Amino acid sequence: MSEAQEYSVGILTVSDTASADPTRDLSGPTLKTVFKQASEEKITFNVNKSAIVPDDFEQIQNIVKEWSDNENLDIVVTTGGTGFGVKDITPEAIEPLLQKISPGITYAMITTSLQKTPFAALSRLVSGVRGKTIIMTVPGSPRGAKENLEAVMSVLPHAVDLVRGGTGENVHAQLGVQKESGHQCVHDTKHEHHHDTTRPFLSDPLSGPVTQRQRKSPYPMITVDEALNIIANNTEILGSITVPVNENLVGMVLAEDVYAKEPVPGYRASILDGYAVVASDGPGIYPVVGVSIANAHSEDMQLKPGQIARITTGGPIPNGATAVVMVEDTSLVSASADGLQEESVEIHVQARDNEWIREIGSDTSVGTVIVRKGQLVTAVGGEIGVLSSVGVREVRVYKRPVIGILSTGNEVVNYDEPELKYGQIRDSNRPTFLAIGKVTGFEVKDFGIVSDSAQELENVLKLALSQVDVLVTTGGVSMGEFDLLKPTLERSLEATIHFGRLKMKPGKPTTFATIISDESKKLIFSLPGNPVSATVTFYLFVLPALRKIAGYVDWNLPIVQAELSNNISLDPRPEYHRATISYDYTKEKFLAISTGNQISSRLLSMCSCNALLKLPGKTDQLKELVKGTIVDAILIGQLN
Repeated sequence: MSEAQEYSVGILTVSDTASADPTRDLSGPTLKTVFKQASEEKITFNVNKSAIVPDDFEQIQNIVKEWSDNENLDIVVTTGGTGFGVKDITPEAIEPLLQKISPGITYAMITTSLQKTPFAALSRLVSGVRGKTIIMTVPGSPRGAKENLEAVMSVLPHAVDLVRGGTGENVHAQLGVQKESGHQCVHDTKHEHHHDTTRPFLSDPLSGPVTQRQRKSPYPMITVDEALNIIANNTEILGSITVPVNENLVGMVLAEDVYAKEPVPGYRASILDGYAVVASDGPGIYPVVGVSIANAHSEDMQLKPGQIARITTGGPIPNGATAVVMVEDTSLVSASADGLQEESVEIHVQARDNEWIREIGSDTSVGTVIVRKGQLVTAVGGEIGVLSSVGVREVRVYKRPVIGILSTGNEVVNYDEPELKYGQIRDSNRPTFLAIGKVTGFEVKDFGIVSDSAQELENVLKLALSQVDVLVTTGGVSMGEFDLLKPTLERSLEATIHFGRLKMKPGKPTTFATIISDESKKLIFSLPGNPVSATVTFYLFVLPALRKIAGYVDWNLPIVQAELSNNISLDPRPEYHRATISYDYTKEKFLAISTGNQISSRLLSMCSCNALLKLPGKTDQLKELVKGTIVDAILIGQLN
C-alpha cells in the first residue's frame, strides 16, 4: 500500500477588523476546520501557518511570498478582500505572484457559490501556482469561505502532487483505498451515486438504505483540551445593554467601569451612639441642647462651646461640633421633671477632634471607580449594595445568551408521562438542563422532544436557532440508523461541524457546530442521549461557553485539588469521574469520594455529585489510582 500523504497549509485572513481584534476572525478558524475534517487516514492536511493582516497590498504579498518561497507550503488560502469594496484588494495583490493561473479551480469555486446565491457573481476570486505552492483566494464570510474551499478540496491532493512533479498516481491509489467509505476522486466517471462532489460531507446522507451508512465515525477524535480551545475560538461576547440596578443584576458582568455619583456618607455622620461635643471643652458637665438622629427630617442644629447634643449612630453631626463621645463615657446628671428628657450630662473623657465622625465621602468619594469592567455581580450583594449606595441607578452589562434545549428520539417521552409503553424512556435531560440554566441565571427556552424524522428535526432546529444564541440538543449524535443530528446540521442547515468525537469518558460522540443565522453566529452543542454523558458534557463545554459569551473573565469552572478517599480503576480514555468532595479541616485538604458505578446511563451517579475528577487514561504502567492520590476536581456544585 502506498505511503500516507501529508500536505502543509497556510491560511491568511485579510481584514482590517480582524487584524485589530483577532476574535472577530470567523473565516480563518472555519477554513482550518474544513481542512481538518477533510483529513483522512491516508491524506492529511496540516495547517502549519495562519495569520491575519489588514487590507494592505504589501502585507498580503509579503506573507504569501514568505509562505510559498521560504516555508514551501503546499497550499495557501487567503480569505477576505475579494469583493467590490473600495478596500477589497486581495486579487490585485495575489495575481502578480502567480506563475500559473488555474481557471478551473476558480470556476469550480464560483460555480458552487452561484448555486447558493446570485451575489456570488460579485466575488473576484483568483487561484494558481507559485513555485510548488497552490494559492487560492476565497471570500471573507465564513459560509462563503467554507463552500468555496469544499468545492475544490477533492482535487487539491492531485493538484499538489502534480505541482511537486509527480503524476498523481499515488493520490489516486490513496483515494481508491477509501472508496468503501464513500470517497471518490472528482474525475472518476464510473462513480454515479455520490451525493455531491462539490461538498465533501463527513456525515451520512439523510436518505438511502441503512446498508450504506458508515460503520465507523469519520470525525477525527480530538482531546478535551482541543475541543475547549475550538469552542473558545468560536465564542464571542454578544454586546452590551443598559439595565437597572436591582436584584436581576446578579450574574451579569459589567461592560464598563462605574463611577460614584454621590459621596458616601453624604454628610458628616456619627459612627456610634453618644454625644456631639466641642472637643476643646474637655471633660465636665454640659447642658444637652438637642438630639440628632439618623433620619431624613433631622434639622440643622448649631452647637456652641459649652453645649452638647445627644446623637445616634448615623446621625448628622451638628454644626459647630468637632467630635463624638460614646455614651459609655458619660453619665446622666439631671433630667426633666417628667423624667423623659436629659437636661445635663457629664463627659468623663477628653475628646479628640474628628473622633468617631465619618466625614463626607470618607467611605466613597465622587468619581471613585466602584466596580470595574469585567467584574461579576454576585449574589453576595456587595456589588449591588455599593452601586445603590452612590446613586447609580443603571449600568451597562454584557448581554447574557439565550439557551435553547431540545431532546431527540422516538423512544423519548416527557418525564410527566403517566405510564410508559414498552421501549419508552422518560426525558431527564431537558429538566436537568432547564434546572442548571435557572440556577446559573441564564434564560432557557424549551423546544421539547423531536422524533427521529429528518424533516421534523430540520424544522425545529431552524425554529430554535431563530430564537436563541446557543442551542443544546441531546441524542442522535452516535452511529445509529436514526442518529440524524450531524447530517441534518451539516447537509440541511449548512452548519460547520467543528468536532464530532472526543477522547473522553463519558461523552465520546459530543458534537460542536456553528451556524450563521440572523446575521449572527449561533453555537450548537449536540450532546449524547445518555443522561450522565449529557450532564457531564453540559458542565464541561456548554456552561463555560455560556459564561464566556456573558463576559466572564474566568469562564472555565473552578478547579481544586482533592485527595481520593478510595481506589479508582482507570479507563483507556481520560475520564471525568463523578464525585462528592468536601473540605477536611483536620487534614487541611479536599477529600473526594466516588459516587459509585460510573456507567453513562446511571443518573444516580450525579446525585450528590459536586465535582468531576479529571482522571488520566489507563496505560500499561498505570491502571488505577489508589486512595490518597491527589487529582484535579472541576467544581460543578456547592461544597459540603
